[in-house]
Amino acid sequence: MRLFQEFTKGFIKENPVFIMALGLCPTLAVTSSVQNAIGMGLAATFVLVCSNIFISLLKGLIPGKIRIPCFIVVIASFVTIVDMVMYAYTPEIHKSLGLFIPLIVVNCIILGRAEAFASKNGVIPSIMDGLGMGLGFTLALIVIASIREILGAGQWLGMNVMPAAYIKSPMLIAILAPGAFIIMGLLMGLINQMKKKQGA
Repeated sequence: MRLFQEFTKGFIKENPVFIMALGLCPTLAVTSSVQNAIGMGLAATFVLVCSNIFISLLKGLIPGKIRIPCFIVVIASFVTIVDMVMYAYTPEIHKSLGLFIPLIVVNCIILGRAEAFASKNGVIPSIMDGLGMGLGFTLALIVIASIREILGAGQWLGMNVMPAAYIKSPMLIAILAPGAFIIMGLLMGLINQMKKKQGA
């Protein structure tokens, strides 16, 4: 039961984007298309799970005073793997995401889970935590990107989903930076309102 809770908490209860407001820089930058959102989400999930595993295994060997630099070295190693694999096998997504792939190293979601969870728990709970938080992050990116892509281009994953008249003159602000802030803010407000109603 505890493992299931560790896995599911990242979807809504402790969603990195909508509840904890972490990783907002890549969230705002890459959600102009669903394809980019999926690429970034899966890359971050891989790094999160692998770094959680290694940090959980090595927690007894890492001195407390240098734990953060050690965590960053572990995270950077997996980010390098992701960067090279995406460059080799998905060059279009790699080019589209650009600098935001290397910046996964300093993504506060990954470093935060390493510090708050993996360094204090066993391997299996750390895997479930990393997987749940990573998929929660990916889900948040996909939701924001879907709204932005549909409103801003009339498409979803490159397929036309809006009438031809709308596609000719879409709501362009949705795929621009201000649109990202507005849509994310509205979604965060909606989720917080729903949580308040459930708590009442």
